[in-house]
Amino acid sequence: MRGEQAAVKQAVPDQGQKAEKTEREDTFLQGVKECVPTLLGYLSIGLAAGVVEKTAGMSVAEIALISILLYAGSAQFITAGMIAASMPATAVIATVFFVNLRHILLSAALSPYFRHLTPLRNMLVGALLTDETFGVAINKAIHRKRISEKWMHGLNVTAYLNWIAANIAGAYLGQWIADPETYGLDFALPGMFIGLLVLTMASRNKLLRDTVVAISAVVVTIVVSILYGANIGVIAATLLASTVGLVIEKWK
Repeated sequence: MRGEQAAVKQAVPDQGQKAEKTEREDTFLQGVKECVPTLLGYLSIGLAAGVVEKTAGMSVAEIALISILLYAGSAQFITAGMIAASMPATAVIATVFFVNLRHILLSAALSPYFRHLTPLRNMLVGALLTDETFGVAINKAIHRKRISEKWMHGLNVTAYLNWIAANIAGAYLGQWIADPETYGLDFALPGMFIGLLVLTMASRNKLLRDTVVAISAVVVTIVVSILYGANIGVIAATLLASTVGLVIEKWK
């Protein structure tokens, strides 16, 4: 009995030391490296966003500013369209607010992995969180209880700077790229998300449940988008599909 107790006591520190070692290895530079596969998606969509914003009548300085402050692909596309249509500022702000509500869900999903940080440091981590960096981070967090703060900053900052550069480049190249869809740029971001989804599903070893959740999300998105619009469809799919996954997990 004493031998078993000693083994348990020894195992607990070993696990803690292993976690600390893993976190030390996840440096800022490592976060930069793990962001590289997503940069092509950022680059293509950022170029397309810059072209659309330039077409809407925005200057290069305005495009740079909106990329720095708003930093949201879908919201920037919507903003450019609404500006081109001469919509009032209140309508633009309200629309962007509802479109970006999904970031509350993304932050909530990652928050358990940063409980060791202060509220201020958590805010700094969440300030630059995007759909893409969330996908990379949640894939890394599958077999962990916490994520390195330095690694997350490396991931976020790399994506952020690349997005700003891509938007500015799109603003300059807009006069030569009148239609980004001709070059398949519109598919780069969905393609990147599909890749992240496949990697996540493969590493979790819960293929049946993940497939059911994915199919549920697609069905809900299509049905709700037809009835109420694409933005509501995405939010509804997120809530209902995650509920389906939770019910399956608890039932099993």
